[in-house]
Amino acid sequence: MDLRVLSQRLAVARLGPDAAWPVPAADSGFFSVTRTDGELSIVCAEDATPAGAQVETGWRALEVAGPLDFAMIGVMSSLTAPLSAVDVSVFVLSTFDTDYLLVHAASLERAVGALRNAGHAVHAG
Repeated sequence: MDLRVLSQRLAVARLGPDAAWPVPAADSGFFSVTRTDGELSIVCAEDATPAGAQVETGWRALEVAGPLDFAMIGVMSSLTAPLSAVDVSVFVLSTFDTDYLLVHAASLERAVGALRNAGHAVHAG
């Protein structure tokens, strides 16, 4: 797989399940929202987290070059297995076109090394 490290530092935020749907600024960069019965989860720039949210900062994203065919099998396992082997935890997001692996900024260098050692191409964003 080919991956690109996004330059933006991200945060993962949690609001209650009935919270208003946040509207990002047009220039906010990476922004993802998921609502479940138990929460409203937001991934966004560190400086764009919603007021009142439980927030964890310090994430970096690796974007899988896409678009990916929905029939592809094993994409995530081929990426997460090398990271697991070097004790790097991940937060995974998928869009219609591709997948993203979020890792803590402190683990980014280790993650990139493990992915490259597993045969993946990782490029700076």
